[in-house]
Amino acid sequence: MTCMVCELTVIFSVSAGMGTRLLHRTIRKNYFLRHPLPKPTQKQCMLHRTFPKPISNLSCEALVYRRHGAFSDVLHLEEVPLFYNGREDIYIRMLAAPVNPADINMLHGNYGITPCFPAIGGNEGVGEVIKVGCNVNSVKPGDWVIPTDSGFGTWTTHAVCQAHQVTSIPNNISLISAATVSVNPCTAYRMLMDFVTLNPGDTVIQNGANSTVGQAVIQICSSMGINTINVIRDRPNVNALIEKLRSLGATYVITEETLQKQEMADIFKVVERPKLALNCVGGRSAGDLFTHLMDGSTMVTYGGMSRKPTPVPAKAVIFRNIKLYGFWMTQWKKDNLHDVAKIKGMLSDLIEMVRKGHLLEPACTQIPFKEYETAFHDSLNPCGSKNILIME
Repeated sequence: MTCMVCELTVIFSVSAGMGTRLLHRTIRKNYFLRHPLPKPTQKQCMLHRTFPKPISNLSCEALVYRRHGAFSDVLHLEEVPLFYNGREDIYIRMLAAPVNPADINMLHGNYGITPCFPAIGGNEGVGEVIKVGCNVNSVKPGDWVIPTDSGFGTWTTHAVCQAHQVTSIPNNISLISAATVSVNPCTAYRMLMDFVTLNPGDTVIQNGANSTVGQAVIQICSSMGINTINVIRDRPNVNALIEKLRSLGATYVITEETLQKQEMADIFKVVERPKLALNCVGGRSAGDLFTHLMDGSTMVTYGGMSRKPTPVPAKAVIFRNIKLYGFWMTQWKKDNLHDVAKIKGMLSDLIEMVRKGHLLEPACTQIPFKEYETAFHDSLNPCGSKNILIME
């Protein structure tokens, strides 16, 4: 028999609008005034140890925005009500959440998904489960969890959601690794696993190799015995950057100018031509990659940092059978929400790499949550480190 409370109570979602929340609160108040809940039976109390209250009004501090624009104009720290019904919900204390480029693009309205306003910012992070509803069996208090899908709203001290909206992960890895595992490492992992079959000794070439995704690609490939040719922009500290990427396991690190030099022929005397190219820059940087690919190879584009189109040589796709794909981790997650085993398997592989030291936590600056403005100002520096908001 379906529970009337479950039918009539509108469960709060972390992405719901504030006006909708107030309406939901009014619905709850009116309904429970007219229909008092029965006291839990002794059997229920024994079954669930402590039978939770049906409704528990909580609140959190969150970074909220009500329109698109620059963070300094639209993002504000506010107290936000949370509604925990004690049945299907879980109550989470957020521990850490990064400030990613995609988060900034969402604030500006320049991303592939747009939230319902008002919205809480942040798509990635890790939290600790504080309590769970009596119908929840997949997680328990003390578990660490990360969002299963994008748009969760992680820039908050606490959250209430349903169990399927998060995925549990081990709490014996570093907080920074846990908070940053679900976007960039997953992007690198999927691009390496989903488009071609890579074997030890194969070669992957990528531009934007110093990006967080690029560094994950280097480390994952190194752990698999796959060679990487890593293209970066020339800069004053280029030698230091080359050494850093080599320390992560890069086989070769070259500048964009090197793609047009004889040095490339020398590289291919040692390793095979790439069967996979990863492009996050676009423009000439991407166009020059085609020259060096193996016939029948694949190029995957997952970004466009240069804001220029990728020139595609007709000969490459007609006579050399080079295949072109796009990849967006957000879309992959939406397409695979039903396949819990696939998501957990990917995270398990990545976390095992973290445990073995094959996937290091990204270099970052930890910033207290209430000093969030510092993190956003720093994010405007293209050469700055990754910023992570620490909620504790």
